[in-house]
Amino acid sequence: MKASEIREKNIVELNKELGDLKSELFKLRFQLATNQLENPMKLKDVKKSIAKVKTIIREKELSGAEK
Repeated sequence: MKASEIREKNIVELNKELGDLKSELFKLRFQLATNQLENPMKLKDVKKSIAKVKTIIREKELSGAEK
C-alpha cells in the first residue's frame, strides 16, 4: 500500500487498517513457526505497512494538535 493511499484515510480507518495488519502479521509469524509460510518476504512487507500506517497516524495527530 502506498503512502498516498494511506494519507487519504481518516484516523478511524487507519486504526482499523493497523489492527488488520497486526492480525495478519500474527498469522504470518504463526505460519513461519510451523514451517507453512510460502513467502517469507510477506513478513517484511507487512511490517513496513504497519510502520507506514503508524507514521501517518502520528502525522495526523500532530497536525491536529497544531491547529
